[in-house]
Amino acid sequence: MINRRTATLTALALCMDLPVAALAQSYPTKPVKFIVPYSPGGLPDTVARWVAQQLTERIGQSVIVENKPGGNGVVAYQALLQSSPTDGHAFIVSDGSMLSITPQINKNATWRIGEELLPVSLIATSPLFVAAHPKTGVSTFQEFLQAVKSKPGEYSYGSSGIGSTHHLTMEALKAALNLDIRHIPFKGSGQSTPALVGGQVEFSVTALPSVAGFVKSGQVKLLASNARERSKQAPDVPAIAETVPGFDFAVVVGVLAAKGTPPIAIERISKEIAEVIKKPEVIATFHEAVVEPVGTGPADYGRVILRENEAMAKAGKAAHLSMN
Repeated sequence: MINRRTATLTALALCMDLPVAALAQSYPTKPVKFIVPYSPGGLPDTVARWVAQQLTERIGQSVIVENKPGGNGVVAYQALLQSSPTDGHAFIVSDGSMLSITPQINKNATWRIGEELLPVSLIATSPLFVAAHPKTGVSTFQEFLQAVKSKPGEYSYGSSGIGSTHHLTMEALKAALNLDIRHIPFKGSGQSTPALVGGQVEFSVTALPSVAGFVKSGQVKLLASNARERSKQAPDVPAIAETVPGFDFAVVVGVLAAKGTPPIAIERISKEIAEVIKKPEVIATFHEAVVEPVGTGPADYGRVILRENEAMAKAGKAAHLSMN
């Protein structure tokens, strides 16, 4: 009798495990959607498309990138919730500003990391650079600091918009070193880069791909990067962290899932991205765009988000960001 009962309980347990096992073997069962909270062409969109192409070849289903700009990520979040996230086929691919900056300026951004939004994979990081127009006569980061300190309030810098990582990088630097430099916000790097090249602003915080051609032609000078370490693609340009210990505002791009997403879906997508990131051709593509592939899982990505949120909260306070 005992043996018969044990066999019965074992059979029931196995039956209960079947749906999970079946899901693990069959997932995904339909196309996977990567929702990007920005228009096409930016870093998160570009990274999402690179990874989507590689994942499509690995998981047996198409990975579709869907752009949902608006509300600093709110529109994308709403689109995620409307995509039946509990079946594990919809994710958000975003930089950290949606998580660290948007809640500071948009009252509709009510998501919390680890609750409404779950970390899946940290895909990559990418530095931004403090850059100068030649008319300033500034060629190094130390010369930049000396110039700004000698003429408080006279110089201006451009960013891709209020509350952007570009903006808060400089505001954090200003707070750390007591600098007085005026902020001129633009609507994206498509406006801020021409403003720097044309001399409308003396300095700017920008991504290297946006100004690479102008750097080569001598129309722009790179002064420092906002990552923790020097960029492998610009090794002669110092990191701000060499002057301000611990300074790290590099752009972080990762994958997030909605509450209720099956763990097996999170595990599979995270695992596949980690494998994709190891491919030499993918690494080469990323490096060409000054992007550093990472490919870590939910736990590590969650820690990165928390660190970035703390840093951006301090920078946002320094920048006097207000809720809209």
